[in-house]
Amino acid sequence: MTTANPPALQLYTVREQLAGGRKDVLARIASFGYGAVEPFDVLSDTAALHADLSAAGLRVSSVHATPSGEQAEAVADATALLGGDTIIVPHMPPARFADADGVQALARELNEMARRAAGRGLRLGYHNHDFELSSLIGGRPALEVLADALDDGVILEVDTYWAAVGGQDVPALLGRLGERVRYLHVKDGPVVNRDDSMVAVGSGRMPVAEILAASPSAEWHVVELDRCATDMMTAVGDSLAWLAAQGLAQPVAAPRGA
Repeated sequence: MTTANPPALQLYTVREQLAGGRKDVLARIASFGYGAVEPFDVLSDTAALHADLSAAGLRVSSVHATPSGEQAEAVADATALLGGDTIIVPHMPPARFADADGVQALARELNEMARRAAGRGLRLGYHNHDFELSSLIGGRPALEVLADALDDGVILEVDTYWAAVGGQDVPALLGRLGERVRYLHVKDGPVVNRDDSMVAVGSGRMPVAEILAASPSAEWHVVELDRCATDMMTAVGDSLAWLAAQGLAQPVAAPRGA
């Protein structure tokens, strides 16, 4: 299942390559057929990042940042400058998912962040790792307990690979979470433990087609490989090529000169 939006890449995937020359890396991402990216460091060099993305013809699907405390307004400013409309909180400590009280307290914090973001015309989401799914509260994954406590406007970006590592049947999980899921992180690998290297999408054990079909509410599919035993840029290109060959993504033409 494809989305109305182009395939995106989480820039954390190519963090090492970006350090060696951002413009060239972004141009290559666009040449593969990605139409958007999801930045993870939006408070450093924001204006230059915006210029480089524009030159590569890449949109911003969302940003990974935590709009809390003194940096809340700065994160909102950066998101707006980059042309994004959604801020996704990328991580919270595992201890916050250990029991119902911790989850409820976190939900209150996320709801407050979402209200402040909405005041700037922005949407807030939460991105999971494995521990939100392996931690059970009353027999249910802690992520589901959190979802029940979130205000309607707070969305989820489900990292499908980490959900599988956390012991979940991912299509079933997506079915239970329903329309709150608006973003999917698409990745692949051995699905054994969190320290394993990942592989290009389509060459691991994840039932990718079944997973994407299980979340028709997803607006964006975002490829991400946290680490890879092979050349990362090759894996990034191969991931989109496989998705396109399966009819699961619609690559976009790279802008002239990219």
